[in-house]
Amino acid sequence: MKKRARGALIALAGVVALSGVSAAPEPNAAATEEARARLREALQNDPDLPSVAPAGYDLTIVVFSDYQCPYCRKLHPALTGLLRDDKKVRIVYRDWPVFGPASEEAARAAMASRYQGKYTAFNDALMKTSGRITAESIRVAAQAAGVDWQRLQADLTTHKAKIDGALARTDQFARIIGLTGTPGLVIGPYLFPGALSEENLRTVVKAARQRSAS
Repeated sequence: MKKRARGALIALAGVVALSGVSAAPEPNAAATEEARARLREALQNDPDLPSVAPAGYDLTIVVFSDYQCPYCRKLHPALTGLLRDDKKVRIVYRDWPVFGPASEEAARAAMASRYQGKYTAFNDALMKTSGRITAESIRVAAQAAGVDWQRLQADLTTHKAKIDGALARTDQFARIIGLTGTPGLVIGPYLFPGALSEENLRTVVKAARQRSAS
């Protein structure tokens, strides 16, 4: 990761106190709420992004990540555990390859794999890859995930414009919301620039639901 903000928790709809983080008033809150609602909508709903969306979900988590980011790799089991136990959470994956060409190659391959219904398995295999990502390790992860490699290459070409656009939008949104590295989490109305333990992730999910219900 580049720069990491530790312990920062920011609400996209105003700064909120949580777990000892000090609240700060924000000017023109009413005027900015509509704009921030549109931002959340755009962050959460992009048809060209992979996601896991259980029926009847009531909360969306947007994840900005890079397959070579060690903190993303540590966060991955927490997200997997949350998805396993909480059937009301949707996760939207925004691959943000900030660690260079190998990260971008992995991100593109992962995004293309969704066209054969393999993103979740491929994402898991890539996140479990140790050390630096290489063309060889991407192919090994694809094999472990049951990805049809020839079809993947075809989908990378066929859907190149969609993948290019999704990556560009993710980069733009990351800069708009102030991320300086991976991982970054948008949990309901909250932005957390950094990794969370599974326990803290569940705490923030609970807080986001309570805020939405209030």
